[in-house]
Amino acid sequence: MTAPTTSFVTHLECSETGEHYPAGVLHGLSRAGAPLLVRYDLGALANAVTKEDIAARPPDMWRYREFLPLSPDIEPITLGETMTPLVRVPTVEKRLGMEVILVKDEGRLPTGSFKGRGMSVAVSMAKAFGVKRIAIPTAGNAGAGLAAYASRAGIESFVFTPADTPDITASEIAFHGAKAWRVDGLVGDCAAIVAAGTEEMGWFDLTTLKEPYRVEGKKTMGLEIAEQFSWRLPDVIFFPTGCGPIVRAFEAGEREVTEPWENVTTQIHGVRVPNPIGGRLVLDVLYESNGFGTAVDDDAVTEARARICAEEGFHMCPEGAACVVALEMERESGRIKADDRVVLFNTASGLKSPMPPLENRLEPGRAVDYSAL
Repeated sequence: MTAPTTSFVTHLECSETGEHYPAGVLHGLSRAGAPLLVRYDLGALANAVTKEDIAARPPDMWRYREFLPLSPDIEPITLGETMTPLVRVPTVEKRLGMEVILVKDEGRLPTGSFKGRGMSVAVSMAKAFGVKRIAIPTAGNAGAGLAAYASRAGIESFVFTPADTPDITASEIAFHGAKAWRVDGLVGDCAAIVAAGTEEMGWFDLTTLKEPYRVEGKKTMGLEIAEQFSWRLPDVIFFPTGCGPIVRAFEAGEREVTEPWENVTTQIHGVRVPNPIGGRLVLDVLYESNGFGTAVDDDAVTEARARICAEEGFHMCPEGAACVVALEMERESGRIKADDRVVLFNTASGLKSPMPPLENRLEPGRAVDYSAL
């Protein structure tokens, strides 16, 4: 698309204190140690673009260019961030007695996950600000996204991921050209390595919400859903997050995660976050939207992923399957009604996560017992 003739960004704002920061300058966290949020002149933006304008554009993330922080002179670093489809899951609908359940399938994006949205915008901004070296701690998919977009931008990348990150994703990180290491610990241990090395290595820390632009790319998920629902929103959206500590804080009526989750054991890598930096922001959204948090069991997620793949032909990642389990739990609790319009996020391709091996074998030259197949 043609870039807008002006940027609608007015400033950046500390999510904790409300303090303003100038746009057009490289930022990490605010002086209060909180995430910075990009603010826009929404009135001017509304006068500059219409729903019809957007509908006439190519079906990619950049159809929402006015809603993004790139000024007109910044060329996006892009790998083809397509709009992702809403896919029905009829066997789940039937089992839960619901009219329509739609899955937003982010596995169609470059590097196979929703992380491509945020990395495209964040790396575009980093390159515009002259960043030459970026580091990131990651459960896996964000590292693959950074490695790909940094290589595309000609930026050196360093990625640190837990030792038990699935081999496919860990290999993908290195294959995209990042300097990559496995760390014997959780993603928080990876984050500590990045933070400790910042001064010596001179890299920019692209940890989620430690800079303001990854979340700007991710917000296009919401814009797409709104457009796909004819600019109305569904009744309920299930999205996987660092769920345990957030659910505990929400159920206690707290406004932030005050205690890290001890002894994290979940093998759902994308939600294995003991103390999410965005916890307070997530809780704000839950309270403001009359939302809720649901903690799920690993075994139930594994079973749901396998069942949906076999019954629907839809291969969800574990984090996406966690949303199915949460929906099942909340349908049983009565919180979700039969006629609710529900969207579940499948945040990555199921092909990026481990699957049971195929053990059945046949030997050539031997008679095949076809009745046993």
